[in-house]
Amino acid sequence: MNSVANHDVTGVVSRFETGATLTHASANAALAAGLERIAGGATGVDCAPLTQFDSSALAVLLAWQRAAHKRGAPLEIVNLPAGLASLALAYGVDILLSARH
Repeated sequence: MNSVANHDVTGVVSRFETGATLTHASANAALAAGLERIAGGATGVDCAPLTQFDSSALAVLLAWQRAAHKRGAPLEIVNLPAGLASLALAYGVDILLSARH
């Protein structure tokens, strides 16, 4: 995962990117890396690089959201791939992802 920072008029928004792949095989490493970024103050994740994923990606995104919520801030999810959004809908967790497509 690469770290990117974006600025807005209200201050600094720290956003990190997913990798290109987020599957069962890479979920633990991605989870740990994202949790580290969130603990460091990240408030958003950009899913634009994500091209290969399975239901593990949903579990990781939801875990990242829980961690951000515990820190007292929402986690903004942007550029969620349409296929992952469809998977979230099929699993009934789409409402839990505060994503912008």
